[in-house]
Amino acid sequence: MHGRHKGRVITAEDVARVIGVSQSTISRAFSNPESVSPATRARVLTAAQSLGYQPNVIARSLITRRTNIIAIVMANLTDPYYPQILDTLTQAIQARGRQTLLFIPPEDGTIDDTLASLLQYQVDAIIIASASLTSEMARVCAARQTPVLLFNRYVPGVRISAVSCDNVASGRDVAEFLHGSGHSRPAFVSGEHGATTNADRRAGFVETWHELGVRSCLQVEGGAYTFEAGFEAATIIARRKRRPDSIFFASDIMALGGIHALQQAGLRVPEDISVVGFDDVPLASWPSFNLTTVRQPLPEMAEAALDMLALDDKAGRRRRVTQFVPGTLVQRGTTRAR
Repeated sequence: MHGRHKGRVITAEDVARVIGVSQSTISRAFSNPESVSPATRARVLTAAQSLGYQPNVIARSLITRRTNIIAIVMANLTDPYYPQILDTLTQAIQARGRQTLLFIPPEDGTIDDTLASLLQYQVDAIIIASASLTSEMARVCAARQTPVLLFNRYVPGVRISAVSCDNVASGRDVAEFLHGSGHSRPAFVSGEHGATTNADRRAGFVETWHELGVRSCLQVEGGAYTFEAGFEAATIIARRKRRPDSIFFASDIMALGGIHALQQAGLRVPEDISVVGFDDVPLASWPSFNLTTVRQPLPEMAEAALDMLALDDKAGRRRRVTQFVPGTLVQRGTTRAR
């Protein structure tokens, strides 16, 4: 405990004695604010400030064997979607009285190396937001009884809980929207190879076109969720003799690169070709882009993730669930109506 009064260290017992509550109430007011009433917490904070008391988080963690820290592993901060994820997760975690510790794997390293390092910090849980987890490291985390959750993707065959946008349903929504607005020559530009996000968006989009009677859906491998990948894929598409009349890019940043390439090739968006992205990053709504896209429900995904981690902890870390949250199609100016 930190704080001094007339040369003496101020403790939680001192604060409790002043306002007439138990020491555990003082502790919970700082470590688990949801467990005390707002009025009681306000009294605790006022008294603590007056006396100069600050809880010693490190000392408490040695006693409780809990740090109230959730680690976030994020391999990609260049795509503007991932800082969005980081901000949303951090705000949701802090609202529940916990803190975050960010780990970014080095370009030449693996996520397994990063996880091995972060486990030394005795974090209460791990959220992996833009990287995949191997079966071996999943077993290591399970052996240490550290709850682990995949955010924004899942890994088939790995027994780790996950929260993701319903990418299959969103791909279906995009296909139905384009078909309903008179398009008949679709194309899909894929992102990161092997990512479930990419595979599910492709599956929902392509299969729906087949169900609608359109058997030919051009598929171009972008290879990465980057502006450059979208630009290169759209450049290839623009050179085709029989061009598609619409392109669904696996991410917004790819779609923005694609629009730039199409415009350089002399094509108008959406008059000559419609473009749809995925994520609804802040750039997408800027007037200069005005991109039609699928909005990922990040606040709902973050709350679902934290609820799952809490249940995982209470259930002895035995639950392994994948939860899909519906996305929303946002129509803007890069798609034409019928």
